[in-house]
Amino acid sequence: MTPLKYLQGYPAHLLDQVHRLIAERRLGDYLGRRYGGRHEVQSDKALYAYAMALKQEHLRKAPPLDKVLYDNRLDLTHRALGLHTAVSRVQGGKLKAKKEIRVASLFKEAAPEFLQMIVVHELAHLRESEHNKAFYQLCEHMLPGYRQLEFDLRLYLTWRELSPA
Repeated sequence: MTPLKYLQGYPAHLLDQVHRLIAERRLGDYLGRRYGGRHEVQSDKALYAYAMALKQEHLRKAPPLDKVLYDNRLDLTHRALGLHTAVSRVQGGKLKAKKEIRVASLFKEAAPEFLQMIVVHELAHLRESEHNKAFYQLCEHMLPGYRQLEFDLRLYLTWRELSPA
């Protein structure tokens, strides 16, 4: 049986279904039917505008974002699909914190729903730093169906890893 490293912690009955899809070579078909499209957000400038629109819609009072970009250094080996950081610098006599979001470049090729899910995830960290109940409630508020999208993204990552290059 193929180890499902992106799906650890999910119930056994779900993992059995995934194993069955993999064995029958139908995982790609399942994902293609659900998430067949590709988004238009291909540049860092477009990604910044996309993230700012989501932030404006759901998190108006959250700290401002200074930078949002695709990062080709983020990858699955580091177990990071996105990062939120606060870079603090002294400017004059004040300490300024600049908020940044970096999204793994693999999302340039992903379905629009997966890009939205990862951006919502990173934006939620502006308000909740930990992956706790409040964090996931905020994600679900910003993107109804967030939990299913996160599961399907994990399926997508599994499929990418199993597919021949």
